[in-house]
This record gives sequence, C-alpha cells and structure tokens, in this order.
Amino acid sequence: MPKTSMPRSGSMAVWPRKRAKKIYPRIRGWSKHSFDKAALFGFAGYKAGMTHLIGVDNKKTSPAHGEDIRVPVTVIECPPLKIFSARFYKKTAYGLTVADDFFFKPSKDLHRKISLPKKIPDIKELDKFNPDDYADIAAVVYTQPRLAGVSKKKPEIFELKLSGSNKDKLEFIKAHADKEILFEEVFQEGQIVDVHAITRGRGVQGPLRRFGIGLKPHKSEKGRRQPGSRGPWKGQQHVMYRTAYSGQTGFHQRMQHNLQIMKIGQKPEEINPKDGFMHYGTVRTSFILLRGSVPGPKKRLILLTHPLRISKREAPLPTITHTSLSSKQGR
Repeated sequence: MPKTSMPRSGSMAVWPRKRAKKIYPRIRGWSKHSFDKAALFGFAGYKAGMTHLIGVDNKKTSPAHGEDIRVPVTVIECPPLKIFSARFYKKTAYGLTVADDFFFKPSKDLHRKISLPKKIPDIKELDKFNPDDYADIAAVVYTQPRLAGVSKKKPEIFELKLSGSNKDKLEFIKAHADKEILFEEVFQEGQIVDVHAITRGRGVQGPLRRFGIGLKPHKSEKGRRQPGSRGPWKGQQHVMYRTAYSGQTGFHQRMQHNLQIMKIGQKPEEINPKDGFMHYGTVRTSFILLRGSVPGPKKRLILLTHPLRISKREAPLPTITHTSLSSKQGR
C-alpha cells in the first residue's frame, strides 16, 4: 500500500518571509495606553546574551508558591538615549504627514551615520512652534553604542511616540533636549513589554529548512527536497505564493508580545560573567533582565515598547536569591 503524501504539512508561520530593510526594526503600531504626563512609549537596548535567576515564587496561584524556581532571562544593555529632533505632524487627506523637523545639537558620532544640516537652530526658537497647529508631535532619538559593550560607534536613529497632549509633548522635548533619557524613566520592574527585533539571518535556504516540509521517498522524481505538489493549476494559472519553495530565511522583522521585566540594574558587576558574554563582551552601563528569550543575535538592537495587547496580568516578581555568573563559554 503506498505511503500517504502530505506535501503541505509544513508550517506557514508568519508571512511574508522577506528580508528586513534595516538591521534594526521600526514600530508599526503603538499602544493606546494613556499616562498622566508626557513620556516615551519605548526604549532601546543591545542584546548581550542569556542567563538564569533563582528566586522564591511569589505567585499565589502557582503550584511552586513559596519554593525556589529557576527563571531563564535575556540580558539587554540599555545605554541612555538622546533626542535628535522634534518631529511635527499635520493631518492631510492621506493621513499624518511630517510638516516640520526641529533639530538639536547632535553628538560627533552621529556624523558617521547621516549628513546633518550645517546650521543647527538655537533651542529658544522652539518656542515659535504652536503645539495646537499640529496633529501630533514625536521625538526622534538616537542611541549611544560607544557607552555600551558593543564594538561600534555608529548610533541608530528611530522615532518614538510620546504620550499626553501636544503641549505636554513639546515641554518634554524641551526639558530633555540636552539631557540623557534613562531606561528607568520609561519602564519599571515587573512591567509587561513588547519586543521588536530583527531575527538572525540565515540566507537563502531550501523548502525543507524554510518551511519544515517532509523529505520525499528516495525514488521520487524531480527531487526529494522539493514539495510534492505545486498546487492546483486551474484558475490562477501560476504557482501560488503559499507553495513551499526556497528563499530568504531569517533576518525578518518580528514582534514578541508580553515579556516581563524581571530586573533593572545599574551595576554591571551584578550580571557580568567572569569571562564575559560570548560574542558580546561585558556589560558597561545599565541593563535589564527580560523573562524568556528574545529574537535576534548578540549585539543586535532591540526595541521595547508598551504592550499592544495585554493577554495576561503582571505576575508578582519572584524574590531573586541568586543570579548566575557562571561562564557562558563552557569554562
């Protein structure tokens, strides 16, 4: 009796599986959470590696309540952000469009990234902008990789949404124009966040690795590592995009929902292993510990935002009794 064929048993997962445009993500949707005052809706950090914590479970409904549990965490180094410009939006028939950009004096490393205007206006000229004339005001910020353990100098530039009224947003930008914005000013321990990242790139791969379809019997014609059927030929007159074929694998923009911040630390010696993190080195500035894993390889920029959809409540944090500082290089 012949073997039952399952040519479409592979997972489609998320689509499209195309290569990301940049090495760091862009935010496509923002949380509708409201705050009492103006604040950033997100922050950024560099993925250093993973470790684990041991602590007492404080969740009352947990079967391990009052016992020691082991929690895997991702270490993300979060050097301070700086504001590059204030971006003003106006509403048109095609949606929100950028009407004005007010630039502030940037750091020297920013010249490595983009071409900057020769004349930077004085911050007092920002008072000429009437916040009531615009539909929205956002902040364009940039990172400071020189302060972190990342071996690069070029900062990343991206836009972050602000909460509050337009007047509050403009006051927030004025107050932080020449200051650094710290992670603890945006998030707190125990909060739930969404993670935006670019996954590890694996180049062009075949359908077996890309979609996980089964290997055909050794006597099959036209290749064992190909799909058994290209789909129906009636109607569309072409091979559908859903057919498992070779193509770009990895280096996709992905979002992971509802990860909990386990700890925010300012002392790198509390988390650095004795020989550093593999392919990263040592953490030099403030860091956070996120529960679970995060997409992307080491040194890649990770964007953290307030949750787009909260599917679970913020569980009480365990009382941390031990943080693993053992070697991550098998020594």
